[in-house]
Amino acid sequence: MNILKTFWLRLKSPSKAAAGIVLFMGFMGGLMFWGAFNTGMEATNTEEFCSGCHAPIVKEIRETIHYSNRSGVRAICSDCHVPHNWTDKIVRKVQASKELVAFAMGTISTEEKFQARREHLATREWARMKKNDSQECRNCHNFDFMDFSEQGPRSVKQHSTALASGDKTCVDCHKGIAHKLPDMAGVEGW
Repeated sequence: MNILKTFWLRLKSPSKAAAGIVLFMGFMGGLMFWGAFNTGMEATNTEEFCSGCHAPIVKEIRETIHYSNRSGVRAICSDCHVPHNWTDKIVRKVQASKELVAFAMGTISTEEKFQARREHLATREWARMKKNDSQECRNCHNFDFMDFSEQGPRSVKQHSTALASGDKTCVDCHKGIAHKLPDMAGVEGW
């Protein structure tokens, strides 16, 4: 009983050195966790990581203007599918963990299985982008900086109407801009 009482007294009033060591270890542990967490976050934002599960999509984006163009600006998977601001990025990464489980279970492990689920996956992604007002598109394509004089008449009309009304977002008109469209027979509005 005496040992327990002595131990409890030590915990209630630790020495300054012990408190300093505990605080320092907690600080260093926090730094190490934060560094490992951010390293992991960045590793999952690479094209190599995405192509591990989504090889057919990564292959086809290489044939689009988003991958190869006269300006040399290249969009990779995370530019369009992972929000740039930290809070939304964390939420999206948690949602994407479900995709890793689906891949591990073999849901889209072959090109044939992927193509069979493509409409579902695309429709879900379009809904997500519509809900956030195509924020990932707007990170690069900003209406405030668009030079309508460089666009064709149809584009000017569509962009100025969409901008004025606010009821449409990029993904409403630009489905398939970076990927081949799935069979759209079952998708509403096509």
